[in-house]
Amino acid sequence: MTSVAIRAGNHQYEALVGQKLIDTFGQNVAARIRAPVCAIISDSNVAPLFADRVDKSLVAAGFQPTLITIPAGEKSKTLERAGAICDQMIAAHLDRHSFVVGLGGGVVSDISGFVAAIFERGIPHVQIPTTLLAMVDSSIGGKTGVNTSAGKNLIGAIHHPVLVIDDVEVLKTLPPRELNQGFAEIIKHAIIADAEMFEALKDKVGQNLIPLIRRNIEIKATIVARDEFDKTGARALLNFGHTIGHAIERAGEYRDFLHGEAISLGMIAAITISYKKAGLPNDQRDAIADLLKKFQLPTRLPPNFPREKIFAALPFDKKFERGKVRFVLIPKIGSAHLSSDVTMDDIREAVDLL
Repeated sequence: MTSVAIRAGNHQYEALVGQKLIDTFGQNVAARIRAPVCAIISDSNVAPLFADRVDKSLVAAGFQPTLITIPAGEKSKTLERAGAICDQMIAAHLDRHSFVVGLGGGVVSDISGFVAAIFERGIPHVQIPTTLLAMVDSSIGGKTGVNTSAGKNLIGAIHHPVLVIDDVEVLKTLPPRELNQGFAEIIKHAIIADAEMFEALKDKVGQNLIPLIRRNIEIKATIVARDEFDKTGARALLNFGHTIGHAIERAGEYRDFLHGEAISLGMIAAITISYKKAGLPNDQRDAIADLLKKFQLPTRLPPNFPREKIFAALPFDKKFERGKVRFVLIPKIGSAHLSSDVTMDDIREAVDLL
């Protein structure tokens, strides 16, 4: 097991990365939280696999857990679902001295964190991410949220977890497509902040996951620490590929692409714009596309994809301010900056090439 210390503002917590951590989960929580009652929030895919082990570990450590299972998928990330979870927690006699365990991928991470942020005006949140994408991205940094009909994560709060448990054993249950989408966020981190990791990914597709996950947590935590509430623009660098990626997700009604796959497409569009606006060398643009392909991530939209829906979704993205987009550009692999010079015409041109 390895531990990563994460600091953001007044918040400090650990991410533990290793093998067979679920069975000692209760002990690790007991060392940090005294509250006796908790809710395990999971989804219909993950709960049958791991909820019983998490429950037994918590009970053995003296906790009284209640399992709340939601339907798997992005469409569960709604205010209505969050309210229903809160009602179930109240019925199970949770109160302000309770805590929430999020057991699942990015959807569970986002909604369980949001519920923890709003229940009784805020209770502790512990995360057990069960996808590679959630381990390196959504479980770190405290962003929580739900979707609206207009766009993704438009309602939410910053609510940092108390503890993150990354048990790499659970990744063995993932189908290849689900595992590969996690590499989209890993490649993103390499593109914006670590050229050395980018080269390592090119040479070693079969990565040792524990040090790789640790390095990605370090990258994200370092960026979050500089801009906890996404106010100065430093944290916005993590949105590389996400402006267009989120719009692609919504245009496909969250069915056509997994999150990481949509982000892969968003990054292809972003490097096209970076070539034009930031001087990204052509060979590096090709290297990024080649690396995404190596992990079986998409680099082209299907011919019949409703592209106009992408443009309709873009203005509702959180990264738009006063009608102008804050777009992340890369002048070279390992470096990124925020730009207000990218126009809708630039975006349209890049999407047309997908």
